[in-house]
Amino acid sequence: MTNANKNDAVMIYLDRPRELRFGHKALKKLQALTGTSIENIDMDNFDAEKIEIFFYCGLLSDARDNNETLEMDQIEDLLDMASYEELIEKMQEAFASSFGKFMVGNPQAAAGSPNRGTGKNR
Repeated sequence: MTNANKNDAVMIYLDRPRELRFGHKALKKLQALTGTSIENIDMDNFDAEKIEIFFYCGLLSDARDNNETLEMDQIEDLLDMASYEELIEKMQEAFASSFGKFMVGNPQAAAGSPNRGTGKNR
């Protein structure tokens, strides 16, 4: 069953155009295969093996939608069809699409807003 409105899917061109998507099933599979909770995933520190696991999980939905059976041992060959830079970029883009934009840290004051202090002069 295909979902024509997969706003969180990112297109990557490997052996064919494929949708890289980290939906609920993919995230559960990723957590099981890496032994790492989603909150503890370090998007800036990957080794080749972890990249394969991430892409395997992220491409499973596309394979199902196209009546394919995707096996982990196929991922290495698929990943060789794109540059390392593109792989990392697409993986990060797909994660950002899946999670949306979470606010990190304290919100910044709007431009032109007065800087509120404690009211005490030193």
